[in-house]
Amino acid sequence: MVNRLQFYIDGAWVDPAVKKTVPVVNPATEEALYDVAVGSKADVDKAVAAARRAFETFSQTSREERVALLTKVIEVYKTRMKDIGAAVSDEMGAPLGFAEKFQAGAGLGHIMSTLEVLKTYQFEEPLGSAVVVREPVGVIGMITPWNWPLNQIACKVAPALAAGCTMILKPSEFTPTSALIFAEILHEAGVPKGVFNLVNGLGPEVGAAMSEHPDIDMISFTGSTRAGIDVAKRAAPTVKRVSQELGGKSPNIILDDADFAKAVSGGVAHVFNNSGQSCNAPTRMIVPLSKMKEVAAIAKGVADKTRAGDPRAADTTIGPVVSRIQWDKIQALIQKGIDEGATLVAGGPGLPEGVNKGFYVRPTVFADVTNDMTIAREEIFGPVIAILGAKDEDEAVKIANDTPYGLAGYVSAGTVERARAVGRKLRAGNVNLNGVPNERSAPFGGYKQSGNGREWGKFGLEEYLEVKAIAGFNAA
Repeated sequence: MVNRLQFYIDGAWVDPAVKKTVPVVNPATEEALYDVAVGSKADVDKAVAAARRAFETFSQTSREERVALLTKVIEVYKTRMKDIGAAVSDEMGAPLGFAEKFQAGAGLGHIMSTLEVLKTYQFEEPLGSAVVVREPVGVIGMITPWNWPLNQIACKVAPALAAGCTMILKPSEFTPTSALIFAEILHEAGVPKGVFNLVNGLGPEVGAAMSEHPDIDMISFTGSTRAGIDVAKRAAPTVKRVSQELGGKSPNIILDDADFAKAVSGGVAHVFNNSGQSCNAPTRMIVPLSKMKEVAAIAKGVADKTRAGDPRAADTTIGPVVSRIQWDKIQALIQKGIDEGATLVAGGPGLPEGVNKGFYVRPTVFADVTNDMTIAREEIFGPVIAILGAKDEDEAVKIANDTPYGLAGYVSAGTVERARAVGRKLRAGNVNLNGVPNERSAPFGGYKQSGNGREWGKFGLEEYLEVKAIAGFNAA
């Protein structure tokens, strides 16, 4: 039985300082599932104090001890995969099979990847008469979103543990249960008390208290650019490190010699994946102007085959978006696309055919989009794709980079050499060529208003390490 009315602080489940709850709503039914406790500054203070005490000893543990700890975490995590998948499906609407395989699987993958990095990472490096030492930053505040809950939790918690840091996690109030299960996993795996703490709550209360707290050494935040700016402002007076993975409006350039059937259908399916709720989704498809009608027809075919329905049904390919607030925002942006003159190829406003409740969005395709339209500028965070035309390769790159975001970019071409050349010109932290997925050991993060930190693999571990130079260490 998952404990939703308490917080995990200093190795134990404890009552909130002030009793307050919010409902967690199933987006497929619009009905409340249960209530979850939300915390206050007093709960944050208690968690930070526990993490600060634990840092004194956990920061001094050996590589071997942390390897053993992460190995045990992986072992326990594997036994809870179905529980995590069911929780994610219920709370954010992902189809159950997708939630179990990809949502829960992403979290496991990050822990396993971090373990492999930890086994060989060089925490000390001789440099002349000095030694450069990489040691844990300290107490970390972690604020994570609802769209990939375990992915974002694991790719923060695992490297922080590997580095020797202690931490306080505030997961999204929309998807609290998978985070609470994760706390149970860490407890069963034997994470020392105070090393990992969890306080559920709202951004303006718990998130703000964490960002401002003088005894938190670093904030790792994933979420919207708007919220990330607020976190950075609140963190500035204490000069704490702030690592951010924020929004995106990622371009997908399909060049004239690409396999259009494969590239277009794959790009559209990627956008619809997770109901469009992925920060790196390739939502701006940039194609040769001469191919606009052909591309629109292929995209429409994908949209027409995408089935919205009960997340627990085997034939469902797309679930609802997470909340009424998100649904209303997406509907307004779809209407904005129509009003501004984009060609509606598939989908549009309202619920999908055959659906009469839930926060479902019709898989929507717009063609003849220009890069000054709202649907090409703003992150929609729903199953909506904008197809833009370019007269040549240079204009495609110019359109791709004409955005305040820079999280991801995608290129499809007839040869990998041409794809590489175009990929190098994109101002984005992650570029995928010819449909190849992200490499988990490579860094994930963005340029510009998509953030300033890196996660995953070695680069993710280094976010949680300070660099110390000790001169004279190797002197004769």
